[in-house]
Amino acid sequence: QVQLVESGGGLVQPGGSLRLSCAASGIIFSTKTMGWYQQAPGKQRELVATITSGGSTNYADSVKGRFTISRDNAKNTVYLQMNSLKPEDTAVYYCNAHRRLPTGLRVGDQWGQGTQVTVSS
Repeated sequence: QVQLVESGGGLVQPGGSLRLSCAASGIIFSTKTMGWYQQAPGKQRELVATITSGGSTNYADSVKGRFTISRDNAKNTVYLQMNSLKPEDTAVYYCNAHRRLPTGLRVGDQWGQGTQVTVSS
C-alpha cells in the first residue's frame, strides 16, 4: 500500500521559515519524481517544486530563490525548505510521487493527505 505522509506544516510569521517532510512507503522511491504542490482556498492545486530521480529540480516562479526541494533516497523522504515566507504562501501543501516514461508521459500519481501552512502575523 502506497503512503505519502507529510509533516512540518504550521503557523509562521511573514519572513519566517518552515521545513516540510514527506515520508514515502510502498513505492520504489528512488525511481520516482517527487513534488510539492499547494492549494489555497478557492484555488486549484498548483505546482511548487519537483525533483527527479536524478536530482534535477524545477520550481514555480513564485518560490524561486526562497524554497528548496531535496530528497534522501536512503530515508525515502522528500523535503521542502521554505524561507522568507509570505502570506500568499498560505495553503495546504501536498506531496506527490509519479514517474515519467521515456515518452514523457506522466504515470502513477500518488498524493499525500496534505499539511497546512499558514503565514500570518
